[in-house]
This record gives sequence, C-alpha cells and structure tokens, in this order.
Amino acid sequence: MSAVFVEDLTMRYRGHTALDGVGLEFQENSIHGLLGRNGAGKTTLMRILTGQEFATSGRVEVFGQPPRENSAVLSRVCFIRESLKYPTNFKVREALAAAAIACDAWDAAFAERLVRDFALPAHRPLKKLSRGQLSAVGIIIGLASRAPLTLFDEPYLGLDAVARQVFYDRLLEDFAEHPRTIVLSTHLIDEVADLLEHVVLIDAGRVVIDADADELRGQAVSVAGSAEAVSAYAQGVAPLHRSELAGRLRVALPRRPARPADGVSVEPLSLQDLIVFSTSQGDRK
Repeated sequence: MSAVFVEDLTMRYRGHTALDGVGLEFQENSIHGLLGRNGAGKTTLMRILTGQEFATSGRVEVFGQPPRENSAVLSRVCFIRESLKYPTNFKVREALAAAAIACDAWDAAFAERLVRDFALPAHRPLKKLSRGQLSAVGIIIGLASRAPLTLFDEPYLGLDAVARQVFYDRLLEDFAEHPRTIVLSTHLIDEVADLLEHVVLIDAGRVVIDADADELRGQAVSVAGSAEAVSAYAQGVAPLHRSELAGRLRVALPRRPARPADGVSVEPLSLQDLIVFSTSQGDRK
C-alpha cells in the first residue's frame, strides 16, 4: 500500500520549473532514498507532501488523501529539515517537550536514550548549541516521533562520522521494531546505501531513477579492460560514464550485457557512482 502517491506533479516559481511532471510512489513501512543534486527539486517535493507548498498542477496523496490543509494527514507526518528553526528561548528539553505534544506516537523513553547517545546537554539553550548538536535535536524528534511518514532532509549537517553512525544504527533498530515509512534525502549516498529499500533519483525536476535498491545494486556494472575488449562487450549499451587511459578503457553501464565478458573485468557499480553518473549526463562531452 502506498503512503505517498504522486502523479504528473509540476511546480513552477516565476519562470523556474522546480518539478516537471513527477510521478512516484513511496510504499508503506519501507525506507526510501530521495536522491539528487542541490536544486534538483527534492526539498520542494517534500514541502508539497507536508502541505508547506501548493503544487502548480498534478495529483498528490498522502495516506490516500491530499495533504493540503488536511490535519488528519499532517498529524501523521514528521518533516525534519536542515537548520530547523526553534523559539530562541527554548532549551533542548523544551524542544523535545513541544515535539511530544505535537506527535501522537511520541516515545519519551526513546527520546531520552537518544539524548544520551548524542551526548546532548539537555538543559542548554538551543541558540548555544553547535550546528551538529542542532542536527541531533532534529534527528531525535524525527526518530522519537514514530510518525507513520517521517521525512529527513539532509538531517546530519555538522555531525561527525561517529554521530552519523549513531543515527543510522538507531534508525534501523527502531524501524525493525516500529515499521513506518521513512524518506531520507541525503548526499552521503555510500553511507546510507545499505539502509535503503527503494531509491528515487530526481534531476532537474524530473524522476530519473525509481527502483528497488536491490535491483539497482545488481543491474549497473563497471567494466574495465582493453579499449577493444570493453567496446565489444558494451556494444549496444549506452554508457553512463567512460574514462580511457593508455589504451585501457573503463565504462559504467546501466545494465549488464547478456554476452560473455571475454577479456574484461566486470564489477557491480556502487549506488553512489550510479547516482553521480546518472545526474551528470549533461556535463559530459
């Protein structure tokens, strides 16, 4: 069953098209990656899903209903953005207390555990926290909300590698016990690749990839060898990327050709490389 259904969604701002005929679905109780460059349209899409923007045209449903000015839908959604704004006089505990009032499924014990995991000073004013600590506050709210639809838009800014791993570990642990629909927008693709069950890639306002993560991991390959051998093996498949040096050629292919791989090495293409190469078509000569 779909938690999110989008059909032919377009969003224009004074001559700029942020989303152009977007169609996608996010199934319930899955972790989805919403990927793409800065300015690709990811945040605009999430703002529309959470009722903060009104689309120019198209169909948008969250849990089977339009989210626009719909409290029954929006009460089941939690949207964590980078640099969330809080009242200037709030302390960490007060921000969490406000979230507990707003979130019907709030788990106070889980929130307290996360405060300890991130070593947050619970009684310190938010305005005195570092950027990473503020990101941790948003992550805690997103996870402890247990909202049926939780969206994280670049939630980790300022967090070091250890803190980011805490986020990923706690997300997976809690998702296993309390399944819900999670949409994770991030640039750190290699770090989250193993978390994702489904991937949507948006480039220049359009959906470029919409597939199960396992399918993507298995179909794209990196092929290397002599230029002659690689060209023969890749014949008929348009490469996503190619590099050649001293007669050796390496290409990234969106699918594995059926013919035997004679004289070449064939390796799975990482999800990050697939995303990078899929969004750089217009940059290549």
